[in-house]
Amino acid sequence: MFGTIDTPHYDTVTLTTISENLDSMRIPIKSGNRVDGQYPYYGASGIVDYVGDYIFDDDILLISEDGANLKDRVTPIAFSSSGKVWVNNHAHVLRFKDAILQRYVECYFNYNRIDKYLTGTAQPKLNQDKLNSIPIPLPSGEVLTKFISIYNQADKSEFELRKSIDAIDAVIKSLINN
Repeated sequence: MFGTIDTPHYDTVTLTTISENLDSMRIPIKSGNRVDGQYPYYGASGIVDYVGDYIFDDDILLISEDGANLKDRVTPIAFSSSGKVWVNNHAHVLRFKDAILQRYVECYFNYNRIDKYLTGTAQPKLNQDKLNSIPIPLPSGEVLTKFISIYNQADKSEFELRKSIDAIDAVIKSLINN
């Protein structure tokens, strides 16, 4: 689906053409200065705390900016958030006009290696320029919608991740060929 040797050619896009980057709105809070609260406080690998205020109240996609997880992939490097949240400077913040496109980009980043776009040796980093240069293969609207529908069902299942991805690829290929 994401451009393996057996998949059809898709036009490619970059994040600058399909999303709005909100990185300039991020504000880190040192742990000693955080006020306990109900709002998730996101870092590079997801929620790291809960704080008493928020800076985003939207549907957003967060993509890890730094840390060993960019290479190790112990946890997802892209995760969606909806509602009132605070995001520190260790996660890129993107807003999409389309929820299906946002989900697709989330899947794309979680299932594809981006090592060649990382900088830093001791601490891997995905700076904004490198993030914005990553070509993302984008199928047509109908194929994209079907992919997300199938992916969401597979995501809920108890099957092993690899089997789910292979099943999704097979279904998408059959949809394209019919």
